[in-house]
Amino acid sequence: MTAVGPLDAMFLLGESREQPMHVGGLMVFELPEGAGRDHVFPEGSRDYVSQLYHDMVAATAVNPLFARRVRNRALDLGYWSWEQDDDIDLEYHVRLSGLARPGRFRELFELTSRLHGTLLDRHRPLWEMHLIEGVEGRRFALYSKIHHSLLDGVTALRWMQDTLTTNPDTTDMPATFALPAPAESVLESTAGRLPTAAELFAAIGRAPGQAIGGAAHARRVLADLAGLTPVGLKSLLRTVQAEHSSIAFQAPRTILNQPITGARRFAAQSWPIERLEKVRAITGATLNDVMLAMCSGALRNYLLELNALPDRALTAMVPVSLRGEADAPGGGNALSTLIADLATDEAAPEQRIRRIMASTTYAKGVLSGLSPLQRLLVGALGFGVAGPAAVLPGVAGRTTPPYNVVISNVPGPAESPLYWNRSRLLGMYPASIVLNGQALNISVTSYDHQLHFGLIGCRRTVPHLQRLLAHLEVSLTDLENIH
Repeated sequence: MTAVGPLDAMFLLGESREQPMHVGGLMVFELPEGAGRDHVFPEGSRDYVSQLYHDMVAATAVNPLFARRVRNRALDLGYWSWEQDDDIDLEYHVRLSGLARPGRFRELFELTSRLHGTLLDRHRPLWEMHLIEGVEGRRFALYSKIHHSLLDGVTALRWMQDTLTTNPDTTDMPATFALPAPAESVLESTAGRLPTAAELFAAIGRAPGQAIGGAAHARRVLADLAGLTPVGLKSLLRTVQAEHSSIAFQAPRTILNQPITGARRFAAQSWPIERLEKVRAITGATLNDVMLAMCSGALRNYLLELNALPDRALTAMVPVSLRGEADAPGGGNALSTLIADLATDEAAPEQRIRRIMASTTYAKGVLSGLSPLQRLLVGALGFGVAGPAAVLPGVAGRTTPPYNVVISNVPGPAESPLYWNRSRLLGMYPASIVLNGQALNISVTSYDHQLHFGLIGCRRTVPHLQRLLAHLEVSLTDLENIH
């Protein structure tokens, strides 16, 4: 058994019927040449997608990560832990679905909305995959979801990339859950969570030459924690608030920060990265700043359309991945967060993007002065400040929200085009989490010279979510017209 880390446990503790805590993604593929509903395989009558499904459920091995199920017994005194499930029912976890004709993206997104709104079964490993056939234009889709306590969005995307290839002729490629397990050292079992006192003393007290890395890791943990004592953390928050007193955890109340239901609406669209790069060249912004400005303009116009734009600017919580950093914590989640000013009170696109640039530059400067573990704890704080509205009845919509929306940019695969069992990947759209009091999430990833936007919102709290797609296009056009 492995103890669940503190940030990972937050996603288990905060889950309810109204706020499922899984991340997901929708991948759209093009059928390979010669494959289709009328194509007959040597085995008989199965079409291409059905054959993929039968190959997936026939897998003889499951990666240990996908065999984990959560345990929380009275004997464990309230602590969460992971245990391995030795009898996984793949026909439960992997499903085959079909769209009604004509199988447009509208029908595909409706199905994705329903699938994303259902809870994962805690008696089983916390993941599902749905193969979806019948998408118009000789396409099919793969929707996957996995509990956020197991993986963050960056890691989930990297796992998915490991199932893809640049070779269009490769076959017999496994699904994510059947990938071989990477070698993992014993010391990594404590990565991403705070070691227990016993682990710390054991690491420090080992004989010279025995697990030196573990002792060094333990001492580094203690040093990092010393830098975030209550006094140190309060000092950090005071610094953030002093420099950005207008935005730090003081967002205006909006319709996006109301109570939510368990029903979801999903919408997605892709934009050429070349268009955002032109804006970046004109303004000197980062690509991420341009993406935030694109979202800012869309949210401003969307709320104006609903006569619901507050006088003060909206703010966004932006997750920052710690993956790939030296000494970065591991575990299911390795995230920090920053608060970005979206400048929605500015009518001029150029003024909005300038304020966004200043806001993110400052926030990244604050994070750069912290160690990876300290950034991880700041990330826990960033998610945790939304907690009261998320778990206490009647709080959402009645108190000042810490931020108005979560906007996440997850770098996608550098190579393109990519294939899975001879099927070309056309688009990959993330689907994340919304919380009580945080009813909209915008997640973005990159692939094949495009940015792929995935919007997820509460079906009742965020009306006409799909209209945000049109507003994103208008916002990008406005940014392109900056001189």
